[in-house]
Amino acid sequence: MKSTREPAVAGMFYPSDPEELRQEVLSFLAAAGGDRGKPPKAIVVPHAGYIYSGPIAATAYAQLAARAEEISRVVLFGPSHRVAFSGLAYSAAETFLTPLGSIPVDLAAYESIGDLPQVRRLEAPFEGEHCLEVQLPFLQLILEGFRIVPFLVGDAGTEEVAQVMERLWGGDETLIVISSDLSHYLDYESAKAIDAETSRAIEGLHPEAIGYNQACGRNPLNGLLREARLHGLKARTLDLRNSGDTAGPRNQVVGYGAYAFS
Repeated sequence: MKSTREPAVAGMFYPSDPEELRQEVLSFLAAAGGDRGKPPKAIVVPHAGYIYSGPIAATAYAQLAARAEEISRVVLFGPSHRVAFSGLAYSAAETFLTPLGSIPVDLAAYESIGDLPQVRRLEAPFEGEHCLEVQLPFLQLILEGFRIVPFLVGDAGTEEVAQVMERLWGGDETLIVISSDLSHYLDYESAKAIDAETSRAIEGLHPEAIGYNQACGRNPLNGLLREARLHGLKARTLDLRNSGDTAGPRNQVVGYGAYAFS
């Protein structure tokens, strides 16, 4: 029997009712507008509850519409919030489920990196983890048909992440998704300042300029910045806001940025 990873945060981070979820995501995408340039090879998107970060994430996903038919594999990297470990982890699950249906996993991709010592199969980090799950409904409503290769990143260096990413870089059929929020629990003005600094580092492809407190997904993000430089990609900021702009108070905010690499 195929093993399926059930959704952990449906009904909390996003609606559990399929039609409500569909309409909410489509409304985010409609508000995000159309194309802003060449369709991206990679995107960076936030991962909070949709009420907070959904509008920002949508600005990145909306960029994929022009190449939706050619993308058949999505490689996702996000930080482990609940379990500490070294390296990168993947699940044995053959499908990931959301209220919108199931998404198959490209199991052959894991075989192609089986010799890398920093990669291992671990189920515990995926239990209750939200950072990859909240990206899936957006992908389901943008892409025609695709497989995923999901990774959670623990204590891993830039080179360790980049090595995995390089193996799975592929061609036009492959999209890279980095799930990361920016600063956490600063006041509104302080968050705006540090998030602007982080955005400049992302646009400049400078992983060494992004500190631990600037992005919870710093490790996978920095791996992408290294690979983007290697492959001659350019990064552009699509949206930069925080929870004080969307649905929260301004005394303690979380920063959200959306970025496209093409």
